[in-house]
Amino acid sequence: MSTKKLYRKPNEQMIAGVCAGLADYLGLDLTVVRLLFVLLFFLGGNGILIYVILWILTPVQPPYIEGEFKDQ
Repeated sequence: MSTKKLYRKPNEQMIAGVCAGLADYLGLDLTVVRLLFVLLFFLGGNGILIYVILWILTPVQPPYIEGEFKDQ
């Protein structure tokens, strides 16, 4: 059984890679996740708070994850 883990993706980052990691984890388009954070920011300012919390709590994706094949 394969378990998904939430990681920040440093290769696809604009600020910290949180949105890229969330998009990968949830199976959503990266642009949709980024737009959700922007909307949350403009609709009350919670987008920044959520982003910073995820930035602190989410580990960076290791270059190699055991059991997964690296695309070459």
